Amino acid sequence: MRIKSFFIPVLLFALLSCQRSLKDGEYTLTVLSTNDVHSTWFDSTYVGGGVKKSLFAMNYYIDSVRKADGMDNVLLVDAGDCLQGDNAAYYYNYIDTETPHLFPRLIEYMKYDAIAMGNHDIETGHPVYDRVQKGLVKAGAPFMAANAIRNDNGKSYFPAYKMVKKAGLRIAIIGYNNANIKAWLSEELWSGMHFESIASRIQNDVDYVRAKEHPDVMVAAMHSACGQGDGTILEAEALDAFNLVKGVDWLICGHDHRPYVETRDTCALLNSGSHSRYVAHGKMHITVKDGTIASKSFETDLIPVDAAKADPEMRAHFQKDFEAVRAFTLQEVGILNSDLVTRHAYAGMSDYINLIHYLSIGQEPAEISIAAPLTYNGTVKSGILIFNDLFTIYPFENQLYVLTMTGDEIVRYLEASYDRWIVTASKASDHVLNIVEKDNPRTMQKGWSFVNAQYNFDSAAGINYTVDVTKPRGSRISVSSMADGSAFDLSRTYNVAMTSYRASGGGNLLPEIGIDTDRIDERVVARYPEIRTLLYDYLKENGSIDPEETGDTSVIGSWKFVPESIAAPAIDRDMKLLFGAWR
Repeated sequence: MRIKSFFIPVLLFALLSCQRSLKDGEYTLTVLSTNDVHSTWFDSTYVGGGVKKSLFAMNYYIDSVRKADGMDNVLLVDAGDCLQGDNAAYYYNYIDTETPHLFPRLIEYMKYDAIAMGNHDIETGHPVYDRVQKGLVKAGAPFMAANAIRNDNGKSYFPAYKMVKKAGLRIAIIGYNNANIKAWLSEELWSGMHFESIASRIQNDVDYVRAKEHPDVMVAAMHSACGQGDGTILEAEALDAFNLVKGVDWLICGHDHRPYVETRDTCALLNSGSHSRYVAHGKMHITVKDGTIASKSFETDLIPVDAAKADPEMRAHFQKDFEAVRAFTLQEVGILNSDLVTRHAYAGMSDYINLIHYLSIGQEPAEISIAAPLTYNGTVKSGILIFNDLFTIYPFENQLYVLTMTGDEIVRYLEASYDRWIVTASKASDHVLNIVEKDNPRTMQKGWSFVNAQYNFDSAAGINYTVDVTKPRGSRISVSSMADGSAFDLSRTYNVAMTSYRASGGGNLLPEIGIDTDRIDERVVARYPEIRTLLYDYLKENGSIDPEETGDTSVIGSWKFVPESIAAPAIDRDMKLLFGAWR
């Protein structure tokens, strides 16, 4: 089922919208939603015997609701980002491509009614998501994305909507993917299609489906963050739609990992957060008189998932799959000569980011590397490395690109990056890191956190430079030379290694300094596999990671915050606010 976004003439709409009559009485529909599960499918940490929140634990709660309210009265919908984030997805995406993919089998087991596709699902590439889609179609819950438009015929690449019957009601569910995908992902991952703004088309889509299908209940499931509701953020259109669209009863969203629910007179919004931490739980009460809906009311709640209450029958059913993933996860891949601690990257040069830079700058024809810390606060202990450790070092499936930038662009880029990372200080008692004490909308706990996302805190390698914390943006970065001591030239063009996410516009750093990422192919001189693959290949060739080698300043250069009399004590204090004992 595919739809196009277009206006329906008023007369035609009036003729088509004559709905069938419902029996008079009271109807109650329970709506459960998940999103951004990021392949937290199994309840095991794979190593150490720990347990984690998972689909197994979510299913324990979902089943309890179905038993209480009746299977036929419960609607279960997911809002995307299913195929990335955990070893299990990586294994079935890229390692075992012969066994039927695990995700559709999980969806079939849990009896999901509908799934909207997420940007990280697209990130897996056509070979993965096209294969997964076949399994989801068989399971009865295909990926939906009404705004993923085919370039050849203008129709949606994925099914746009689905009809289900629950609680005696005909329910239409329209799915949407994030509209900002081209800003993060290289085009080969989504070739043959483009993504339209949800807010620009949702009303037409809703009107079309209502006219064609005559649903009693309309659901819009979108992989888009809540945002501000002011129409200014393309990747965060949920509140835009919630404020403007008519005829939608339930709006299910995600992407921002921030648990949030809201109830209004005519519509309710559900966002369960991420990583199987919550199930969003809603109820809709409908009164029908004289064959038509006379009134509606809504209830919403967020239910914390108890990691210890994993569905034992579901665990047993998928035990063979778990054992396959665990065996892959525990395979030895090399030796680490000293601990890698990811939080050290916020305070200056660190063994962790040095490793990423070293791998990147070692790919021809790279001369300079730009990289950010992707794991917020993780530690990989020295000793034998297993494949699981590589997910801590590099959790995402980003490819490595090498593109051309002038020296001036590199300096302005670093000015933009550090402006997200630090604030200007005049004395040692000031803050240097750009942090704030507030309620964390993702964990719903109070504490200190960075104002901006740490995965946009890019540093550079291949050059020697300082960052003056006492100066404002535009005058903080001072490059003294290339790593080998040769001159750094603002007017010269350099080959710069960075992630495909960054090269596609992720974090808005390149666009902010005037580089058009829609035309990034004109600058790209080389493409390499996922950075985790480069790390794995390095270990296969060298056997170990030695921070003395990967931190060789003659290769990766050096940088530091100055003046040290202000920066060092201020950053130490800020790091203690963030992490406690952080060294």
